[in-house]
Amino acid sequence: MVRALSQSIVRMASFTGKELREVLRRPGVLLSLILGPFLVMFLFGLGYSGYRAPFVTEIVVPAESNFPTDPEDYAELAPGRLDVRNVGTDAAAAEQRLRDGEIDLLVVAPENAAAELRAGRQTTIRVAWNQIDPVYDQLAQLATSILVSSLNAEIIEQAATAGISLAEGELGPAVNDIPPDVIARPTTAETENVAPTEPKVTNFFGPAVFALIIQHLAVTLTALSMVRERLSGQMDLFRVAPVSSMELLVGKYVAYAVLSLAVSAVVGALLVGVLGVPLLGSIGLFVGIVLLLTFASLGYGLLISLVADSERQAVQLSMLVLLASVFFSGFVLPVTDFAQWMQYVAYALPVTHGIATLQQLMLRGVVLDTWMLGILLGIGLVLYLVSLLRLRRVIRTAD
Repeated sequence: MVRALSQSIVRMASFTGKELREVLRRPGVLLSLILGPFLVMFLFGLGYSGYRAPFVTEIVVPAESNFPTDPEDYAELAPGRLDVRNVGTDAAAAEQRLRDGEIDLLVVAPENAAAELRAGRQTTIRVAWNQIDPVYDQLAQLATSILVSSLNAEIIEQAATAGISLAEGELGPAVNDIPPDVIARPTTAETENVAPTEPKVTNFFGPAVFALIIQHLAVTLTALSMVRERLSGQMDLFRVAPVSSMELLVGKYVAYAVLSLAVSAVVGALLVGVLGVPLLGSIGLFVGIVLLLTFASLGYGLLISLVADSERQAVQLSMLVLLASVFFSGFVLPVTDFAQWMQYVAYALPVTHGIATLQQLMLRGVVLDTWMLGILLGIGLVLYLVSLLRLRRVIRTAD
């Protein structure tokens, strides 16, 4: 019994030593295992600024009023929350700019502010925004609260200076018998989010998860393909076979694209049909975005399979791509929260463009950042050409 146990321990120790020697023979595996996650965390800490830009704001005032028209006069309404770029009188044009995404927040001053205050009633300021992100929706509400508080404090200060006459030069004769709640809160806000869909967590993060699944699936499927053929000696056959590198690579692309798109179709149907995430845009453009994202992601996977020296390293590199995508693609934190140089790194990831375009198409019905579609196509083409050159070199040097 003791002898059998000792022999079993010896055999297990031999297998342990074998696995350790295999790992130590391939320093690239250790480097990707140790330095890879550290590098992602280092870049995150170095590139994350924590700064969230204030809302680009336009203020609409009545055409025949004494309100100031210089944006600088409104700079202290909600410091750090609002960036007042323009003060105009055309509410309809400003509303259209809000819906087109040219501005983030719209503040419309009431027409009859003086008459309402003289009558002892609160004045209502309309504040609108266009956000599908639930976090930004809450930030817009917070900015509105700060805005109204600032206005109320300013009016109360003027009223106190004028002996509760509420800015006599603006309202005319002094006003008496004003209700205490109006004195405490002269203005209130009427808020509206003009986005075509409700900023719910499921609606907003559903397309992001879908894009991340598409990329990770494509990268994972292809990352091991060339590694296995190199280790099994198939490259020797490819070198003498009547097949070109381009034909081999295109065949790989088509095969794994079919698998990836089949899974994506099922996940997309569940996303819309079961979870109820809206799809306001055209199905044709939706399919086009999925195709571009799959094409670019397959390029990453095939390139990994051509540079990795083992299956273990290919898996590790695939996981590093996933880790970087979670941190930098806008999946958790907006890309704009990172330093400018880090944003360029984020835009090199296909999923960054996939998340933004799918969210816009599904939740707004239109892709506002159409340039991202071109970037996706460009990433896919560049990775295809690099993979083709690498494959030719691998086949030429196959032993």
